[in-house]
Amino acid sequence: MTAAAQLIEIHRHYQLGDYLVTALRGVSLEFPQGDFVAVMGPSGSGKSTLLNLLGALDRPTHGNYLLAGQDVSRLNDDQLSEIRNQRIGFIFQSYNLISQYTVLENIAVPLMYRPVGSPRPASDLNHCRELAERVGLGDRVNHRPSQLSGGQQQRVAIARALVNQPDIILADEPTGNLDTATGQEIMQLLSYLNREGRTIIMVTHEDEVAAYARRTVRLRDGRVEGDDVRAA
Repeated sequence: MTAAAQLIEIHRHYQLGDYLVTALRGVSLEFPQGDFVAVMGPSGSGKSTLLNLLGALDRPTHGNYLLAGQDVSRLNDDQLSEIRNQRIGFIFQSYNLISQYTVLENIAVPLMYRPVGSPRPASDLNHCRELAERVGLGDRVNHRPSQLSGGQQQRVAIARALVNQPDIILADEPTGNLDTATGQEIMQLLSYLNREGRTIIMVTHEDEVAAYARRTVRLRDGRVEGDDVRAA
């Protein structure tokens, strides 16, 4: 079976003034389809760089990144934009919703950026409504973000991440701006999506959040320090 995502000897260097900063040092990881992974580590360990690479927001200095078997490491900017739109779903700590858009319009945003010439079926709107229902916002589709709680805004972000049926979902501190009870609701929703077969890779610093994942990858100083699978 082809892995949902695979990193092979990934190095990432940055030039910071006169200094060469090494963010990742030979990271090799495989994420099977249906995996649910928590990525943890102290500040500066390489978590954000790893997530940016997985999200095709950055390129490795050396090494290869395979997404569903395709090496995306050296694609050009237009190709990477299409990969991000069609095959990766993003969930951010700060939700990143468009304030003047309704819930339904926010969910539909990735559909607006499909490649030129792609079909725009009339069923798109129904699909967005169905996703709103799935995340418990069927009665809020005409509300704007300012009319929603933090947990509801994150549910909109989750629905938006699902709209193009991506290969993987990347979550960056998905409960970071939420109270404990609301954070648990969001994690239960992500767990449900994972049980449906969604591949989820999540950065978190909270052990309580990581406990929802079946696997924990720990980074330190740009290297994989641990890769543990939780017993069923």
